Amino acid sequence: MADDFHKPTQFSGSKFESFQGGDDPASISRVAHETAHALLARVRNDPDPAVVDRLVAYTDEHGVDAVAELWASATPRSLPGALWRIYLVRLLIRQDPHGTALLYQRGTEVTVAIDPVIAGAAAPTGPGEIIALADQILRGIFTGDFAVALDRAAAFCRVISIGCTSVADDSETSEPLRATELTTRALRFSTTAQELGSCARLWRSESLD
Repeated sequence: MADDFHKPTQFSGSKFESFQGGDDPASISRVAHETAHALLARVRNDPDPAVVDRLVAYTDEHGVDAVAELWASATPRSLPGALWRIYLVRLLIRQDPHGTALLYQRGTEVTVAIDPVIAGAAAPTGPGEIIALADQILRGIFTGDFAVALDRAAAFCRVISIGCTSVADDSETSEPLRATELTTRALRFSTTAQELGSCARLWRSESLD
């Protein structure tokens, strides 16, 4: 991987990108797909609330290392790739709930799409509401309609992307470095939204490997 993570992991927005894999891509890919399918099948077939709670909070206790090692190098439009992105989005939210809530709220104020409705965060959206949304989406991966959970995550990413762009526009003159960082972050969230949306469509067509 490109970075070494140690518990507790601090994962900044600037690292919201793909990781490098190991020396045997075929083996890594096989393990990623096998573990993702096995985990999802086991939990969805028997959604024990205690098990689901542990999975939702897994990175809070163990950091993101194990999840990253399993799934970060998977292709974006795959089951392990989708799971990695859901966990990563939740991690980013929990590391900066105040900043994320501000960007999300700005996005809801300027978007003309129905993404805030699809994402389903309580309004107005503060730090508590944005953390609750992250947990609801991840929980839905294991206990609800998988494609709907992916759609909610994609909508969340689009709202954040729009919020980042709007704040970047406001900061362009007074804080050009911040504007550049926010523009880069907006692109990453927009890309992730597209990837998650594609995964939702593939799941519905029973083609998400």
